[in-house]
Amino acid sequence: MKKLLYLYRVRGNQERMLEKYWNNKIATSLLCIAISGFLIVEILLNLTPPISRDAMIHHLAVPKLWLTHGGFYEIPWANFSYFPMNIDLLYLIPLYFKSDIAPKFIHFSFGLGTGLLVYNYLKNRLGKNCGLLGFLIFFSTPVIVHLSTTAYVDLGMIFFTTASILAFVRWRDGNYKDTKWLLISAVCMGLAAGSKYNAMIAWLFLNLMIVFYYSRDTEKGLPALKSGAVFFAIAFLIVSPWYIKNYILTGNPIYPLFDQFFRFLHHAGEKGASIAQIAESKWTSNIFQRREIMFGESFLEILFIPIRIFFQGKDGSAQYFDGALNPILIIMLPFAFLNKKLNRDKGFFLLFSFFFIFMACFLAVISARYILPAIPFLTILSVIGIKNIIEWTGKQTGHIHRAGLIGVSAVTIIFIASNFLYLKDYFNTIQPVRYILNQETRNDFLTRHVGSYPAMQYINNNLPDNARISLILLGGRGYYMDRPYHIAGMNALKRMVKASKDGLSFQTCLQSLHCTHILMRTDLVNKYLQDNFSQKEILRFMNLVKSYWKPVHESNGYAVWDIGLGT
Repeated sequence: MKKLLYLYRVRGNQERMLEKYWNNKIATSLLCIAISGFLIVEILLNLTPPISRDAMIHHLAVPKLWLTHGGFYEIPWANFSYFPMNIDLLYLIPLYFKSDIAPKFIHFSFGLGTGLLVYNYLKNRLGKNCGLLGFLIFFSTPVIVHLSTTAYVDLGMIFFTTASILAFVRWRDGNYKDTKWLLISAVCMGLAAGSKYNAMIAWLFLNLMIVFYYSRDTEKGLPALKSGAVFFAIAFLIVSPWYIKNYILTGNPIYPLFDQFFRFLHHAGEKGASIAQIAESKWTSNIFQRREIMFGESFLEILFIPIRIFFQGKDGSAQYFDGALNPILIIMLPFAFLNKKLNRDKGFFLLFSFFFIFMACFLAVISARYILPAIPFLTILSVIGIKNIIEWTGKQTGHIHRAGLIGVSAVTIIFIASNFLYLKDYFNTIQPVRYILNQETRNDFLTRHVGSYPAMQYINNNLPDNARISLILLGGRGYYMDRPYHIAGMNALKRMVKASKDGLSFQTCLQSLHCTHILMRTDLVNKYLQDNFSQKEILRFMNLVKSYWKPVHESNGYAVWDIGLGT
């Protein structure tokens, strides 16, 4: 009898082990299938020409202008051309070979790389399936999905910030003995800061934490300061070419950020220079006042933006943070601290995430893209939270065990499924298949997605090579323009209206634009005129437009005007 009981127990243990093995194998397969689905769809989306806003304004437009002019040159009418451009430099190579699809894959690869960093961390600490789940949650987050199909720089920046922080964790885990990891961390942070200004928040945080953790863990203050100084010096050396360039050109190493402050420093001794000038800077304007005026939000609504951004994000909406995240990144966060496993890492990741989100939300225009460096670490914490719940339910019996397991599985599946729905809607919006199968031409595809493209094609094909174009209320989207252009904007329109008192003043104002033609979005121009000028001023301006300008093309609400200044 004892032998039979023993054999029964052994067989039961073997069956449970076999069941666990197959459950793990099934979970691995399902996670790999889900990840593969996202990768395949995003690759298809990346096989289409670039249509994203900032790529046409900045990330492809500026490298294209550099190539057109045979190398770097200053573009004073474009503030964004002074931003650090490590990632944009990579886009020069495919653009030189006339490929503007390859930059999208370059940016996609940085998102893939960040997902692999998340996977590697979780795999080494919690197992393969947790690593795969972390990769899936990160890579399927809507804002990451969207950015993975654009030629932007955000994914490059978060790849380098994530690598920098994880390299620091590796250095700390080795009791600060393997200096190689400190050097890698510093180099990666320098590359991040040279990709986008937002990375300076992560740089500030990590530099302070290096000194703090080293001195606390080793009780050695001077070596801690030396390590912090080494980190700062290496990171600064990597990013310094961009700061030096800006300082030479503008007197402000981080132009256009805090420009009023740097102007005050340069003119502190001059008559009229005062601290009041700094207060006029848009970077110091009150976020609570701005959002109350623009969107009618209350103080509490604005205060809870760091939470709302995970629930209310919406593509293309300034009020709703111009990008969608996923609530799972917040909902599972508290459960990461159910036990003391990995406490040191968890506390550090949480502190970094809160610090970055707070600084990004209350120091600049609020956008889901601007808090991205926190997303990999919130993903890690969320997966740890899911793992903790599963382990807790495994210790329970009966209904509690089943309910807990079903509950956490259902919540996880529902939120990941919402990411699939986002991908489906996004895919249906772009509709890339006909273009990929050569059933739609490049021109037809771009005409579907870029309203100004037909007008720009008219300019490229019909205006002389020495035509010069001013873009008015196009949002700066000039990438598809093959003629010299600059962004004039509302200020130019305002000057023209003010100068329309007589023909001579009007002509003088037009000459100051240094262009031969104007491309404008007519509905926005009409709205701007109606909102800012009297009917008398508008009528006077339009009469002069009819007298001096010649309409040469109009399509999709975009008009090309010959302003009569010749070529």
